[in-house]
Amino acid sequence: MAKPVAEVADQLDARVEALGFELVEVQWAGSSARPIIRLRVDRPEGDGSVTVDECAQVSRAIEPWLDEVEALPERYVLEVSSPGVDRPLVRPRDFDRFAGEDVVLKGKVPLAGDARRLEGRLLGFDAGEDGGVIHLRLENGDEVRVPREWVTRANLVYRWS
Repeated sequence: MAKPVAEVADQLDARVEALGFELVEVQWAGSSARPIIRLRVDRPEGDGSVTVDECAQVSRAIEPWLDEVEALPERYVLEVSSPGVDRPLVRPRDFDRFAGEDVVLKGKVPLAGDARRLEGRLLGFDAGEDGGVIHLRLENGDEVRVPREWVTRANLVYRWS
């Protein structure tokens, strides 16, 4: 199912941006006969305050275009939502924008020592190295550099007060 996503991802990004939102993440689920396309959208400021009505607005604007995409079957499900309080960090610009925030990184390999999960303060992102490197300050004060390619998931951490 990756092929249709690859064919439409750039166009989805541009279409969502034209509506005044930022495409945070595209997830592809379901089956090839009835795929589920999940879009997480945010405001360009990245504050996560997208309303249900705004999600419906994006959905209504995107659906007619998706109906015409030949790579998709006739029946599909489109889900549009806010990124939530634990906003995923997907693109290099996300790591730059949210520098100074608390994040959690999950890895396919140990990211530091033997930990596949790291939580700490995001210090920044260096895009100049192979795929990029995430800079993180752990709770104990140690600073680590994690190659982006090792990370399977990165999210903001919301602190309930």
